[in-house]
Amino acid sequence: MQVLRQLPLTRDPRVLVGSAAADDAGVYRLDRSRALVQTVDFFTPIVDDPFQYGEIAAANALSDIFAMGGRPMTALNIVGMPTEKIPGKIIATILRGGLSKAREADCAIIGGHTIRSPEPLYGLAVTGMVDLRHIMTNAKARPGDLLLLTKPLGTGIVTTAIKRGSVSRSLEKKTIALMSRINIIGAHLAKRGLVCAATDVTGFGLLGHLASMCRASGVSAEILADRVPAIDDEVLELIAHGCIPGGSRDNLETANKIADWKRTPRLRRVLLTDAQTSGGLLLSVAPSRLNKVLALLKRYRTACAAIIGKIVPAREPLLCINE
Repeated sequence: MQVLRQLPLTRDPRVLVGSAAADDAGVYRLDRSRALVQTVDFFTPIVDDPFQYGEIAAANALSDIFAMGGRPMTALNIVGMPTEKIPGKIIATILRGGLSKAREADCAIIGGHTIRSPEPLYGLAVTGMVDLRHIMTNAKARPGDLLLLTKPLGTGIVTTAIKRGSVSRSLEKKTIALMSRINIIGAHLAKRGLVCAATDVTGFGLLGHLASMCRASGVSAEILADRVPAIDDEVLELIAHGCIPGGSRDNLETANKIADWKRTPRLRRVLLTDAQTSGGLLLSVAPSRLNKVLALLKRYRTACAAIIGKIVPAREPLLCINE
């Protein structure tokens, strides 16, 4: 974002959501009722299994479309590989993993681009469609809305522990399965007009993405730290032993400038700012629609449906974290 601020703003009236909005994807109006939703995301391997790596990277990229209430239509593979070190068979396995998630989302992968890279990179550039009546952005949260989270936190902590070989096999399997789940629930919620605002929780952590929602909406938020679910109690044990990725440390430093932590324990502070990969959706929901939203989350078996706080009128500091 620091770099993007140095570039001129797009003034095309057909661009409904651009880079200045700090939202999950760009939105480009096609006609009176439809718009394209576009995003791109890729990263280095966070798990050892190439197929699972492909699944997670694809699920992560597709999530931006769902967070806007859209449906992915097509995607392009983005691949960077040290081909002298990684055989073609492994690269093909990564791509098959991505393809499996694209198919699950009813998204056609229609090509892509590959370059030589000193380290492996994989992800997708995704184009989707959204009904303009049902588009979800991060700019429509209103005071009184409740905040719901659809996946527990801790993937950054766990993937760091996987690299260090200090995580239990059960937590590793649980976390990989969680990161591989697509956030298709976003499209279902948008179609029914049940959500005021939404974003997916990824690299900037829960509080980073919540802060962007608050700024875009002109509001503040209160979070109940003990209501925010972790993948497993083992995640907090890993934090206590210093298993914290650099991105999460950076997120915590940023959050310290905008959050009133009250007496929130350090372990919880790290969890709330942990850099997620393929995290869940953060939803801002009017209380009158809560029961319908919870019923839909249950129907589509989201990983969780945790009510973690609420939107309040704008004030300083931007975020208030209570126990």
